[in-house]
Amino acid sequence: MTMYTRVFPTGVVRYNPDKCWNGLTIIPAIGGHSTARGAVLYDMNGNIVKRWEGLFGAFDNKMLPGGSILGTTGYAKGYWLDCVDLVQMNWDGEIEWRFTNGEMVMDIKTGKPFLSARQHHDYQRQGSPVGYFIPGQEPLHSGKTLINSTENRDLPEFSEHKVSDTKILEVDEKGNILWSWSLFDHWDQLGIETIGKAIHKQFAPYLQPAEDIKYVKETYCNNINYLGPNKWYDAGDERFNPDNIITDVRILNTLFIIDKKTGDIVWRIGPDFEATKELQEIGQIVGQHHVHMIPRGLPGEGNILLFDNGGQAGIGKPTPCRPTGFNNATRSYSRVLEINPVTLKVEWTFNDEQYHFHNSAERAFSNLLFSEYCSSADRLPNGNTLITETIRGRVIEVTPEREIVWEFLNPGRAVFRAHRYPYEWFPQVETPKEQPVTPVKNSRLRISCDGTPYLLEDDPFFVEPGESIF
Repeated sequence: MTMYTRVFPTGVVRYNPDKCWNGLTIIPAIGGHSTARGAVLYDMNGNIVKRWEGLFGAFDNKMLPGGSILGTTGYAKGYWLDCVDLVQMNWDGEIEWRFTNGEMVMDIKTGKPFLSARQHHDYQRQGSPVGYFIPGQEPLHSGKTLINSTENRDLPEFSEHKVSDTKILEVDEKGNILWSWSLFDHWDQLGIETIGKAIHKQFAPYLQPAEDIKYVKETYCNNINYLGPNKWYDAGDERFNPDNIITDVRILNTLFIIDKKTGDIVWRIGPDFEATKELQEIGQIVGQHHVHMIPRGLPGEGNILLFDNGGQAGIGKPTPCRPTGFNNATRSYSRVLEINPVTLKVEWTFNDEQYHFHNSAERAFSNLLFSEYCSSADRLPNGNTLITETIRGRVIEVTPEREIVWEFLNPGRAVFRAHRYPYEWFPQVETPKEQPVTPVKNSRLRISCDGTPYLLEDDPFFVEPGESIF
């Protein structure tokens, strides 16, 4: 008797070469969420061009012209989200640079101290404000690096335990710390309701990696980017100084710009999305990631691009679903937003029901995009947007008209952020052939007991997501 099983393809399952911005895509391996052995560089058809075994995403990997790559060699056990180092490797896997000068911590197994980068979520190399490809703005092979790090602090207003505070560092090529900024020192500039401190102290969960170690790490920056050159600063708006840093805090539903000279927060959206008509029209942002200004030289330059995750986040007034006030905002789908930072007008969206869906049938399938955590959106030189949906390990390229023209499903599961780079950055690689891929309908795909895949001509018992059953 022949047995059949429904199967789901991985790799590139959709590709229109004529509509894509073609290049090589770096897919990171992230901690225990990935079966991959290291960072992997893919061509547009999903063929592996290069693998750096033992180099993981810190949380993503970023490429440098010439084929060098940034990442981490490992994660600090017992220190949630922290990497032991930030390293730069060449094409052959040789370490060219390493940073560990973050904080002295204790090895939870041996009890011995060691110096750790405590880097988490993000970093940027001088020359590129955002780390993905920008025509005319290339990251330097050797230069200053902006690093999202961690520092354990006694903050009794916020917890009876140690608090792992985000400490943003700028370091030189020798690892010397040139500048630093701590999140909790600026809590009162984040727009959090007065009740927020009490809620954080009472309900923020703590971690206990060892018997004598307890710490809270729930409120942290999950993204750091320079603003870079932009038209707003050129017009005289000092808030948008190119050296200033844009970041966000997932749990607080807020995104903001740090004045690098003063440390003050000089621009902010959230957490109150009822405060003005403009914020109401944006709608509640929940648990956002990868907030950055689209760099000069790319379509939409000067606008703020972000992945608005949905899921649960927020600290404030209790709601019927969250009587503690912790994680008091919720939404069951993700969207990508492009926002003018001066007018707060939404210039472009992807998967936003208030803009895209006009009837109940469309709204029922608004989960084209949903990742409660992580994820990203990069603007490409042709105006397309490369979107990473972390939880499903899915990366898509969409046109300004919101057509999906490239789709990749990661065999190694979750993808923190994927980035696309031009072929000319990799002199070691011949430009690959670009062959179109027409997506198959998963409900029609089968594999026989001898391992042979085939497509059913017709199967009336399965309906594709988005198809009507009537």
